[in-house]
Amino acid sequence: MLLPNIKHPDQIKKLSVGELADLAGEIRQFLIEKLSVTGGHLASNLGVVELTLALHYCFESPRDKMIYDVGHQAYVHKILTGRMDQFDTLRKHKGLCGFVKRAESEHDVWEAGHSSTSLSAAMGMALARDLKGENNRVIAMIGDGALTGGMAFEALNHIGHEKKKLMVVLNDNEMSIAPNVGAMHNYLSKIRSDRHYLRAKDEVESLLKKIPAIGDKLAKTAERMKDSLKYMMVPGVLFEELGFTYLGPVDGHDLSKLIDTLRQADNVDGPVLIHAVTTKGKGYRPAESDSHKWHGISPYKIESGQVLKAVGNPMYTEIFGQTLVELGEQDKRIVAVTPAMPGGSGLIPFSEKFPERMIDVGIAEQHAATMCAALAMEGMKPVYAVYSTFMQRAYDQIVHDICRHNANVMFAIDRAGFVGPDGETHQGVYDIAFMRHIPNIVLMMPKDENELRHMMKTALEYNDGPIAYRYPRINVAGVTMDKELVPIPIGKWEMVRSGEGCAILAMGPMVQLAEEAADMLKREGIQVQIVNARFLKPLDEEMLSKLAASGTAMVVLEEASQAGSLGSAVLEFFAAQGTHNAVVSLMGIEDRFIEHGSIKEQRTEVGLTTEAVCAEIRGLISSSSTSAGKRSFSS
Repeated sequence: MLLPNIKHPDQIKKLSVGELADLAGEIRQFLIEKLSVTGGHLASNLGVVELTLALHYCFESPRDKMIYDVGHQAYVHKILTGRMDQFDTLRKHKGLCGFVKRAESEHDVWEAGHSSTSLSAAMGMALARDLKGENNRVIAMIGDGALTGGMAFEALNHIGHEKKKLMVVLNDNEMSIAPNVGAMHNYLSKIRSDRHYLRAKDEVESLLKKIPAIGDKLAKTAERMKDSLKYMMVPGVLFEELGFTYLGPVDGHDLSKLIDTLRQADNVDGPVLIHAVTTKGKGYRPAESDSHKWHGISPYKIESGQVLKAVGNPMYTEIFGQTLVELGEQDKRIVAVTPAMPGGSGLIPFSEKFPERMIDVGIAEQHAATMCAALAMEGMKPVYAVYSTFMQRAYDQIVHDICRHNANVMFAIDRAGFVGPDGETHQGVYDIAFMRHIPNIVLMMPKDENELRHMMKTALEYNDGPIAYRYPRINVAGVTMDKELVPIPIGKWEMVRSGEGCAILAMGPMVQLAEEAADMLKREGIQVQIVNARFLKPLDEEMLSKLAASGTAMVVLEEASQAGSLGSAVLEFFAAQGTHNAVVSLMGIEDRFIEHGSIKEQRTEVGLTTEAVCAEIRGLISSSSTSAGKRSFSS
């Protein structure tokens, strides 16, 4: 066994290529065994074992900067850099992060949970290196899926213009999370599949060497011939024209060829792109046969590949997908749009039922947003299904192209709130704050799955501009579902429970938490009101005014950033109205990032628990009783 002795990447440099191949097998087996217990990103990591080994074999980490796009394909990198013993804690609270993490190791030089950032980071590090007069290498590994992101194209353009020495390793496995789409994917497929391309460069150079150098005129003719032949036969012309030296395609599982190609690339004075063709899920049959499913996987049985999912109610995502099919049958104007997440966003049933009305744009959130605006302007009903964390990437387009035009786009915002093991780069806790202040938009969040369905109907029948409904990454409550869907009056909250003296204004799954706290307080003789604050914009101003006028203290309970979300909106309303006798306490996420763990652990970390809510209300009641009726803002 070689793997137990590897504590630092320098140790693999002493191995032969044959021993490296044996080590690759051990790493695959290690990943398959460990992730069967913890879950995680299996298929993507099985596909880059040899590629990661070759990089660490040829270069000196951390002196040489190895930048992993997204980072969920960096498990092998973590193993080689001394973190193998921590894999039992993968994606657990206070344990090993599922992405590259700078605070975790000096070998993690760049961290990202969103794709297409590695090339820009590489350019920045190459510029810094040259400005400081240093001579280390900079290597960015990016997938073919991430290469569809506009940011990656911007970086390619700049890198090719500046001609800085850096290396781009294109991990081409024909997948992002879902199968890739688009012209770049088709271009890479052409290179990958045409066997003639593999010999083209050598043949062109061999032919030109046979032409004698007898004057400038012939030299210019030869150069033109070289360019013409290159366009006809040589792979990677797009990258070459952008200023890169293109090497490949190379088998991403052939260690000998990978090492030779990396060494050849290191001799290039300028930007070079290595096109490595890999198999996602390599070495584990279930993952190879369905790498989409096995991209991010729950614990499973190794022998059969059976996923060990907890028995329970379906996820909100599933309810969204089912309801969208129902609505799609009623209204042919509905078009579903996703940025490379048809499965994760619950759109597979819709795509099967209405393939012509299902649009996967690839990893291109900005393009998707502006396209939705144009679809709406032309009379369609676009549903932009996107994770909260990925919607951040389209902020300008939401402001400039959707809301400014008052385009009737429907946002289905998945993973709203805490997301558990994916951690700080994926928490859906900022979308309220960055969307609430934009004119024209309506924002909603349901307390349960039945209300989600009604909100989807509300959005479909709303014709006055953009409207969004957000829902969490949890199992639904299991409530009875109404057969008939009816619109909810825009901006009207729901009084869930009556009481006196104090009211909890809660949204989404926090309504259930409020109910649990109210039950606990009831046993102490405290009767609190619970308000389902389902509209985040516009607010139910009438209800807020009545609560303030009655002297009711309010606790705003939200699984979102405390700055800029529902609590801020409530305080802004009272300030604008000149209401100075309202007591408002905010319970949300303070000004910091929350790392990976279970959703329960994340809520506990920020004080969103039954006990914390009860303590807050007891404090408000105690404060009210000793202040002789005085009321003031508090948070």
